[in-house]
Amino acid sequence: MSGESILTLIIVLVVVLFSMVLHELAHGLVAYWLGDDTAKEDGRLTLNPLKHLDPVLSFLIPILMFFGGGPIFGGAKPVPVDSRNLKHGVWGMAMVAVAGPLTNFLIALIGFLVGYWTGVLGVSEGTLYYSTGLGGIIVMEIVLVNLGFGIFNLIPIPPLDGSRLLYAIAPDGVREVMSKMEHLGIVVVMFLVILFPAVLSGILNGAMSGILTAFGWLVGA
Repeated sequence: MSGESILTLIIVLVVVLFSMVLHELAHGLVAYWLGDDTAKEDGRLTLNPLKHLDPVLSFLIPILMFFGGGPIFGGAKPVPVDSRNLKHGVWGMAMVAVAGPLTNFLIALIGFLVGYWTGVLGVSEGTLYYSTGLGGIIVMEIVLVNLGFGIFNLIPIPPLDGSRLLYAIAPDGVREVMSKMEHLGIVVVMFLVILFPAVLSGILNGAMSGILTAFGWLVGA
């Protein structure tokens, strides 16, 4: 493993940590605003990463995807939410869920705009590139990691955030199946990551390319 690869991996893990904390904090804050203080009582309304880390989602999956050459994504321990306390029922839970990915997309957009306006990032036909230098690598990883986080967490498999959105609009039969999958969901996610990395990478790359094209359109690139 070259020195540049080691440096890039360190940057990726730091960005993952930063992005994961803000993602989970967004979940907890929206839940609190909607009437549930479970996350607050559990100490999750904090920027302390130790409160949010998950060995599999926060480290193993990002490292596997880094060495596999796919988009970097991951997650953290789900923020505890008591849906019975939330305003708006299942839609309140959906709002809590979508707050995390939206935070990641916002971070990615801000990173892209800063990188583009300072000249360290560019985009062409949905592909992001950077100028030489550490600053370019850091800003590019902020954009790519957060896009990966946002897209990955919208996959509708429990306990990922996309499952909460699906649950809000699904018929009762589908909701029952999803509830039974809740404790097995992480196993399904790992199954997809390990056995079908190319398929998963293809889906994420396609979505990422579309979003980067939209970012480019915003700045006239």
